[in-house]
Amino acid sequence: MYLTQPLHKALRECPTRTATVFAGRRHTYAQFADRVARLAAGLRALGMQPGDRVGMLSLNSDRYLEYLYAVLWGGGVINPVNIRWSAQEVAYSLDDCDTRILLVDDAFSAYLPDLRAESRSLRTTVYAGDDETPDGMHGYEALVGDHAPMDDAMRHDDDLAGIFYTGGTTGLPKGVMLSHRNLYSDALGTLAAGYRQPAVVGLHAAPLFHVGGIGLTVQLAARLATHVVIPQFTPEGVLEAVSAEGVGETFLVPTMLKRVVEHRSFSDFDTDSLGCVLYGAAPIDSTLLDRATRALPNADFIQLYGMTELSPVATLLPAWCHKPEGRKAGKLLSAGKPVSTAELRIVDPEGRDVETGTVGEIAVRGPTVMQGYWNKPEQTEAALRDGWMHTGDAGYMDADGFLYVVDRLKDMVISGGENVYSVEVENAILKLPQVSACAVIGIPDEDLGERVHAAIVLKEGASLDFETLSRHCRSLIAGYKCPRSMELRDELPLSAAGKLLKFKLREPYWNARERQVS
Repeated sequence: MYLTQPLHKALRECPTRTATVFAGRRHTYAQFADRVARLAAGLRALGMQPGDRVGMLSLNSDRYLEYLYAVLWGGGVINPVNIRWSAQEVAYSLDDCDTRILLVDDAFSAYLPDLRAESRSLRTTVYAGDDETPDGMHGYEALVGDHAPMDDAMRHDDDLAGIFYTGGTTGLPKGVMLSHRNLYSDALGTLAAGYRQPAVVGLHAAPLFHVGGIGLTVQLAARLATHVVIPQFTPEGVLEAVSAEGVGETFLVPTMLKRVVEHRSFSDFDTDSLGCVLYGAAPIDSTLLDRATRALPNADFIQLYGMTELSPVATLLPAWCHKPEGRKAGKLLSAGKPVSTAELRIVDPEGRDVETGTVGEIAVRGPTVMQGYWNKPEQTEAALRDGWMHTGDAGYMDADGFLYVVDRLKDMVISGGENVYSVEVENAILKLPQVSACAVIGIPDEDLGERVHAAIVLKEGASLDFETLSRHCRSLIAGYKCPRSMELRDELPLSAAGKLLKFKLREPYWNARERQVS
């Protein structure tokens, strides 16, 4: 399997079909493939060798899609950079996997002085914006225009395709290594699990640095679809794109969907073309589903559950489960059934299968399971045991094979679709001199699904207000990781062995909820 295969197919089967639409620019598949091959040659001229990592720090654009395929066409490995990270966090991800070439657009060019100061690996920067190329950078369009198209390097199967950084329980991000086989198998398995229109017009509204955004890219490319791109999610941007381009399919997290269907100008746009809404990162509540179903009567809703380490989909909740018969059967509360490329087990702490209906850890095996964490053999060994990816999520399976996710074994909060690891936030809070102890948990939030909440014990005689906490955390970690609420406590709940009992902190917030995880 090779991720560049759709470009070869498109050149033979539909070269004049529109491949990308962005900000008034439209490229056919013939034009897109030509630009990809030329950019690949340009990156090789800058020093990219087979297996080398190349990063991109950018909002969504047609150039982002060209970057993804050009790096792979040239034999490299993509390192899509989280645009919500601080310069320090970005530099860590670049240095961790020795990323020497970085493409940067207008939105993030101001990061470069700090990145150059922080990063040991960064050598070459490419300006991927629309203005004049700044001094000291290579121009994106010049790389495309000045180089003849090169032949596809044809890396495939278990060759590394991308490194996707996700939060780490040690407080440092981990680079998840995904191969060509991983990502293509995920796309094929996901497509097979739920009917999706062929040759559809798809909308990229979720960020392309997320493995979910990459997953949608591969799923659309496998059907030789048209990729409509907006720079970043806004409800207006989604509605305008759907109306103007006849978008048939998109991926949104529930908080995005809520903002779209509740937008004050929703009725001004033609959304009849939208036939499929994929969603993930959180379940959809029945109230939102009712609202969305009324607003988008032609759309099927499909939930995807997984994680970066699974490329990323493990289970799919099909459209019928969102309809009255599925809700009546209780299936809407589930995360669906394993896709065809994923085997799923529920295991006890010793790795033994538990009985149907019994809660245990979710473990997954199949061609979508990551190769491992970059340069972290101990964490790889802990996660991958006998070929099974131990997800750290707790759940159970019913007699029909549907998975129900009930909690997380890892101390992770999913806030607005972003993974936040509590230990990283706790480490930042503990740098405040007035803090004696703290614990970070996720609590329910109507807009974000979960919000980051800090329980803090102060040193004797000390004081702390939320504004000071927020300002301090924002100086150290990305804004989405920072607490959005806090409570001051005399002590944190501990077991007899002195272990922090976070479930005691969560109980008051989650007791009335059907799920203990959003």
